[in-house]
Amino acid sequence: MSKSKQITITLQGTTIGILPRSEGDYISLTDMVRNFDGAGALIEQWLKNKDTVLFLGVWERINNAHFNSPEFEGIRNEAGRNSFFLSAKKCGCRSCCDTGR
Repeated sequence: MSKSKQITITLQGTTIGILPRSEGDYISLTDMVRNFDGAGALIEQWLKNKDTVLFLGVWERINNAHFNSPEFEGIRNEAGRNSFFLSAKKCGCRSCCDTGR
């Protein structure tokens, strides 16, 4: 993956970071919700959704050579339950990276 400089756009007073890559651009979801009340809770609710977790698993399998599939299976099995909670930090540390990162 080539290293590209992040660019920003401003939409309705909110600056949103975009990271261009040859295979497609990455838009910062946290930037998009930054000016909403309860922005953190909005992201947490999105991460709690089973369909979101399944999508993230497919994306990571395709795009992350260090994806920890066995650890992710535990997360996938818990997703959708009322007691399930997944933060971006928890996901990144537990399933998306190997310990060498």
